[in-house]
Amino acid sequence: MKHFVQHTLFPILAAVIWGTAFSAQSVCSRYLPAFAVNAFRGLLSFAVLSLACVLLHIKAGNRKDLIRASLLCGTALFLATNAQQFGIGETSAGKSGFITALYIVLVPLFSTVFLKKRISGRIWVAVVIAVAGLFFLCVSGDFSVGIADLALLFCAVMFAVQILGVDSFSEKIHPVALSAGQFLINGLLSLICSLVFESVSIQAFSFCIWQLLYVALFSSCVAYTLQIFAQKGGNATIVTLLLSLESVFALLGGMVLLGEKLSGRELFGCLLMTAAIILAQLPEKSAVHAES
Repeated sequence: MKHFVQHTLFPILAAVIWGTAFSAQSVCSRYLPAFAVNAFRGLLSFAVLSLACVLLHIKAGNRKDLIRASLLCGTALFLATNAQQFGIGETSAGKSGFITALYIVLVPLFSTVFLKKRISGRIWVAVVIAVAGLFFLCVSGDFSVGIADLALLFCAVMFAVQILGVDSFSEKIHPVALSAGQFLINGLLSLICSLVFESVSIQAFSFCIWQLLYVALFSSCVAYTLQIFAQKGGNATIVTLLLSLESVFALLGGMVLLGEKLSGRELFGCLLMTAAIILAQLPEKSAVHAES
């Protein structure tokens, strides 16, 4: 039961939070440039998570491992979130969501090529079905590739790097400490870029402060920390498939909160995504035989 909660429910809950955070991020983008938004969410997340480490007496682990993990995951997160913000501003939300979610292919690919991990054929089939589901869910009309789309593809690559970085260090570093470390790096790099490249007024923050707090406290603090807990001792590819459900929950959130209707194409995409998740969750034959 513990493994089910950690490796299945935690990433699904993270996907729910990320999916419902799209509207808040959209409001923030109307008033603040990308670096300013990510600086705020990164540094506030670091402060809250650091306080949690102190109050809960959390031992982070080896200091050198924590520094390496924070630099790797934080830099990847910095590049991913800001590339995503640029891409979202230049292309449709559905198309940007689909390209960003291609990390579900890149994670098992990078795991195989660079980390020499074996990915079963069944998981690869689940990944292909999930990509097809995301396409039907997110993309309509012509599918051309522009500069913004390349930025989103780069974002997907960086999210894959962040996921594999978490996979490498999650057994050595406490999840809350690792989450705090990556947000410190993300926040500092975003702050530096904001001070150099952007012009931001304090008043602009007041126009979207509640959305900023939601994105920082829930989408960042809670969801990314749940991701790290889920990856600790879990299969990174399966966890990634569960995290990609954020696209489904974003659509369902629009139906519940905004009264939007689900088209036949989108419904088919949801069914494919559900089928992919069920297929990925099925136990391996060897595990079934071992239990019997």
